[in-house]
Amino acid sequence: MKELTGEQRILRVLDRQEPDRVPHFEWAIDRKVREALAPGCGTLNGFAARMGLDAALADPDFRKDPAGPGRWRSEWGYVLQDSAEEHGIEVESPIHTMADFERYSPPDLRAPGRYDTIEKTISQFGGSLAVIVHLNDVFSLPRYLMGYENLLMAVAAEPELVTALVTLSVDVNLAMAREAAARGAKIVYTGDDFAGETGPLMSPAHFRALFYPGLCRVVQGYKALGLKVIKHTDGMIWPLIDMIVDSGIDCLDPIDPMAGMDLAEVKRKYGTRVALKGNVDCAHLMTLGSPAKVEEATREALRVGMPGGGFILSSSNSIHSSVKPENYLAMLTALRAHGKYRQ
Repeated sequence: MKELTGEQRILRVLDRQEPDRVPHFEWAIDRKVREALAPGCGTLNGFAARMGLDAALADPDFRKDPAGPGRWRSEWGYVLQDSAEEHGIEVESPIHTMADFERYSPPDLRAPGRYDTIEKTISQFGGSLAVIVHLNDVFSLPRYLMGYENLLMAVAAEPELVTALVTLSVDVNLAMAREAAARGAKIVYTGDDFAGETGPLMSPAHFRALFYPGLCRVVQGYKALGLKVIKHTDGMIWPLIDMIVDSGIDCLDPIDPMAGMDLAEVKRKYGTRVALKGNVDCAHLMTLGSPAKVEEATREALRVGMPGGGFILSSSNSIHSSVKPENYLAMLTALRAHGKYRQ
């Protein structure tokens, strides 16, 4: 097999086939790590191109206005506080009651410039790297609009409000997906986390009643547009995994090892239905461990994930600010040495 492009490689994996080698990319790579390994690379996508990764990422463009020291108000109406990472944490939300929801209007999804970054990323990298557009499914936008704790309390106390927020999330994300697909996007990923290390954020019964119908609608809507769907959710998702897979996703990420998600077991149970992405531990191993231990874990992930194709190697979440650059490099080096399929 001749060498594939990153786009070809990832599309083969999403069809659960063997490419020439296991592809790799990360949802986020901290600026400090990028600069240590590729000085002057600038952006995440610049780093990906320089280091031979297989995907470039793009988001729709939404304005953030200053809202106090280290705080920014999104066009969606929530306020983010700067954090140690390159993304903020929501600290204020616009919706608390059904009356708030009924008064709420989302941003204009067809405003001029809304998809400039997606267009530029496809123009620059399309055909060489897989351009993956970040959208959402059913949890992140409701969380931003209502606040994390308030949303989880509303799951039990105000299910009608949760259902309304989920419906809004599905509608606006499908509208953005139509715009992205019209511009040449082929793959979307949704970053909505449904679980923590000890289990789902809500009971499986509440998930099935309030979130699962919307998850099916948004995933099937993406696929009707011709888009492949990578679903990200950290945490211990065993009680939800059948519903997540049944929604029709093409790939599940990141098979969180610190939450007891065993890559071999997930591969055995679901590897004929979905591709898998993961799962070298970035919470402890890549932060506190040695390059030798990271290489060992990378080789084990490849041993388990590679057979039959349908596998993307990555960390168990992202290359965050506490990851040692030499440990990420060890993962990349092990991938290049041991991630090739027999020709």
